[in-house]
Order: sequence, then structure tokens, then C-alpha cells
Amino acid sequence: MFDLGRRLSRIGLAALILLLTAVPAFSQSCSLCYTQAAAAGARMIAALQSGILILVIPPTLASVGMIFIVYRKRNQVRLMDDAPDSDRNW
Repeated sequence: MFDLGRRLSRIGLAALILLLTAVPAFSQSCSLCYTQAAAAGARMIAALQSGILILVIPPTLASVGMIFIVYRKRNQVRLMDDAPDSDRNW
């Protein structure tokens, strides 16, 4: 059986490696996109901002909704397990 300290150190090392290898990926921003956004007028900047919101809001709402559903279902399963007339024998 693994020692808890050893396991945590391996997880920490893996996280550190992932963080260090992700740094070059962050620096790969598109220079054409940056140039176009910097030279854009007010309407283009507003359109870009609304486009970013359109791309961010639905996944965020879906994630929050899924967390809410899972939390409620978890509580329902726990309530069923505590019931005295439960059909589960395991």
C-alpha cells in the first residue's frame, strides 16, 4: 500500500511538470489576432467582447447546472439508503 506522503509528492511532482510544460503553450498567442484586436475600432472591440461572453457563459452555466443536479441526486441516494424499507440488501 502506498504511503500518503509519497503519493502526495508524486501528485505534486506531476502537477509541477504539467504547469511547467504548459508555459510555452500560453506564449503561442496568435499575433495576427492580437494585431487585429489592437487596431480595431470600438464596434469591433464590443463584438469581440460579446463573442467571448457567448463562448464562456453556456459552458459555465452547464457546469453549474450539472453540479447542482449531481448534488441533488447524491442527497436523494443517501436518503434512500437511510430508509428502513429499502430493498437493497448490500
